Amino acid sequence: MTDHISAVFGTHDEKTLAQLSDVGSRAEQVALMADGHVGYVMPIGGVAAYDNKASVVGVGFDIACGNAAIRTNLSIGAFDRAHLDHLADAIQRTISFGIGRKNQSSDAPVDDPLFASPSWDVLRDVAGKHERDALWKKARDQIGTVGSGNHYVDVFADESGTVWVGVHFGSRGLGHTIASGFLSLSQGKKWGERVRETEVLLDLSQPLGDAYWHLMELAGTYAYAGREWVARQVVDLLGGREMELVHNHHNFAWKERHDGRELVVIRKGATPAFPGQRGFVGGSMGDDAVIIEGARDGDESLQRASMYSTVHGAGRVMSRTEARGKVRGWGKNAQVVAPGKLNWEMVKEWLGPKGVILRGGGLDEAPQAYRRLPDVLAAQGDTIRVLHTLRPIVVVMAGENEVDPYKD
Repeated sequence: MTDHISAVFGTHDEKTLAQLSDVGSRAEQVALMADGHVGYVMPIGGVAAYDNKASVVGVGFDIACGNAAIRTNLSIGAFDRAHLDHLADAIQRTISFGIGRKNQSSDAPVDDPLFASPSWDVLRDVAGKHERDALWKKARDQIGTVGSGNHYVDVFADESGTVWVGVHFGSRGLGHTIASGFLSLSQGKKWGERVRETEVLLDLSQPLGDAYWHLMELAGTYAYAGREWVARQVVDLLGGREMELVHNHHNFAWKERHDGRELVVIRKGATPAFPGQRGFVGGSMGDDAVIIEGARDGDESLQRASMYSTVHGAGRVMSRTEARGKVRGWGKNAQVVAPGKLNWEMVKEWLGPKGVILRGGGLDEAPQAYRRLPDVLAAQGDTIRVLHTLRPIVVVMAGENEVDPYKD
């Protein structure tokens, strides 16, 4: 196996493997999960370990994107189709997708303690007071919003008929601005100045690296607060109670010990899966999701090679352009100038027999644009265990022409 590449799960194209090899030339160790595909510099599904360094493009622009799932006390048998249709409309009306918060929920977590964190002063030091204040306001305006792209709010039923609520999104404009700003600073440019996406490793013992780490962690706290608030809003709409929460980032960096060394481990579209650690992994808008656990009695050598990581989803097999076609313009002005491989009849043929109630969504998120989740889970070998299989009942996403520059 190529030097520094400890594991490659599944089958991948040459471009994805070339990206992994390139990252591996600078990292202590890299691995690729079975849902991997080409990303910005580092492949999605990639895991990279560094010696006290962090890669801004490794963590990515949607810092702390992740999944949260809540098991409720409800049974799907208590809901008929009309009730579920009404619920889908209520979710779409109550939860905000795209830019900003359009709903007027009085309990959106705009006064969460994270907004008093001293890390905001770090932002002032590196970007200036004006940038700090503007981003603080944007973050308060956007907390509890879901965004667009592959971000969603779902209602599931597990194998026993128990109802779960699942969400997928990240730190919104806060994370995007932090990533873009440090990418500029790391290349000797001013905060906010547009630069090329290239990998620059920030030494965490130096002021710039230390500042990035504090603000990355702030974005992580922000993402956790937003996901849990949205998921709990939906549980309330269902009239249920929260019985269990499974929550994890998959675009983040952690300080971990591996083979006796402390390393900075970056997972870009990869879920932490230490033995006994639970995770929520989604499929696509028309496929099952799962609650997984890092195997307690699995293949230890394979788990070490994966740096105790697994997939974060099914993984794309079509780019957004391949799926929906070439689009010119944004929002209501968007026009398809070259057709893609998919159309809405194909989506309806897939979702219809499954009985999935869909609100929003776009052709670039159609099930046909993704691998099948059971296949990528099987390719991870004896490193994880599936605890629950979650069948999608209601899927709510941003509309096809919803403008959101912060999607991952």
